[in-house]
Amino acid sequence: MRDISLHVLDIANNSLAAGASLIEILVEEDTVNNMLRVRIQDNGCGMDEETANKAVDPFYTSRKTRRVGLGLPLLKASCERCGGRFLIESEPGKGTGIDASFEYDNIDRPPLGDMPETIFSLVILNPSIDFVYRHLRNKQVFSMDTRELKEVMQGIPLNTPEVAGWLGEHLREGISNLDYTS
Repeated sequence: MRDISLHVLDIANNSLAAGASLIEILVEEDTVNNMLRVRIQDNGCGMDEETANKAVDPFYTSRKTRRVGLGLPLLKASCERCGGRFLIESEPGKGTGIDASFEYDNIDRPPLGDMPETIFSLVILNPSIDFVYRHLRNKQVFSMDTRELKEVMQGIPLNTPEVAGWLGEHLREGISNLDYTS
């Protein structure tokens, strides 16, 4: 995958396939400590230890449409290549967490990619699912929680064109306002 946002999209789609009703996504850019971390946590069906260990094998997949699953193995390899780490935590009936970190300035680290578009797509295409997105850049934070947005919208779906337009702009503006000079 060309960038980290595509990995986030892939993992979130795995969470949806696992029956998650809540997906939490954290992006943490810590330039002071030279670290980029991405964490995706869901409340889906979870995996037992054996299945979680197999999930990073490119020749293992739970999908019926193809014989290989490259998303997690490629992400794990990218983390390790960039001086980071990769961890899967999962428990049947409780959900799964994926934690991926990279050396921020490592020349082999994939670019972060278009996180506003990734989060926007997930929310708009899955209106019944709740998403919590937090993006930290050193000491600054941007966050979006669809549970709060749904409460404010009083039943108006988030994928209604006017709301979707506002949401896309809110995500782009909120993330771009994080200070990239510090």
